[in-house]
Amino acid sequence: MSHKVAIVTDSTADIPEELVRKYGIHVVPLNVLFGEESYADGVDLSSEQFYAKLEKASALPTTSQPSPTEFMNIYQTLLDEDPERPIVSIHLSSGMSGTYQSALLGKSLLEREGDITVLDSKSASYGYGLMVVQAAELASQGKSAAEIAAAVEAMQKSRKLFFLVDTLEYLQKGGRIGKAAAILGTLLNIKPILSIDEEGVIYAVEKVRGHKKAMARIIELFQQDLAGKRVNVAVGHTADPGSAIACAEQLRGHFTLNEVVYTNIGAVIGSHVGPGVIAIFMWPVPE
Repeated sequence: MSHKVAIVTDSTADIPEELVRKYGIHVVPLNVLFGEESYADGVDLSSEQFYAKLEKASALPTTSQPSPTEFMNIYQTLLDEDPERPIVSIHLSSGMSGTYQSALLGKSLLEREGDITVLDSKSASYGYGLMVVQAAELASQGKSAAEIAAAVEAMQKSRKLFFLVDTLEYLQKGGRIGKAAAILGTLLNIKPILSIDEEGVIYAVEKVRGHKKAMARIIELFQQDLAGKRVNVAVGHTADPGSAIACAEQLRGHFTLNEVVYTNIGAVIGSHVGPGVIAIFMWPVPE
């Protein structure tokens, strides 16, 4: 008898709640701290509440990964339900957070060994949320943990993503750019385009003047790899669904879109880049 693989992830995957429910994905929350106030990401604090608090905060919030014990507990619960059930656990890039290491430690704390595969996504937000959803879909089809891990690795290589930052204020607050550069960039209406490299670290791709030119450049960058292909796309937004819908409509003029997903960019990315960000995640439809 085969056992359906359980899929575990963390809240920074920014997976829409309807997909979490549909596939029975197990989500372990990170913690978001505004001063002395601590919130479980996506549990105690919605995206809408987070961005409302962020705009009023005098200092940037911080985030902390789940403890190894929290991962041990979710793994133990799943193994208690079915000791033979394999688990695939996919997490935020180790280049940005200790969440992946915490999950590995959680696995090592189990008294009884289980079939648990812990994967470093080398990505963030729906850049790996889309991998988690694919993993859950494959699990629902009865695929093995090895097959799911291989599919996640292939998707890491085929998906492309760009973040378009609306304001330089939060990059400056977080120490990623200097105050003088932020002031000058704001005066020149500079819009940074960010991405995530192969090691799972955020980097600046280009700086473009004006939102319209920046979007045009992002489309060009996607076309370098995906022109002429049928693609799936996810558009992340900072509690501003209207901007995401408008972005998807713009993409329709340049790509053959298959599936379109809208998602909130959560607290971890949001605390670094601030409100008004658009994130575009694109990956080819398997032939």
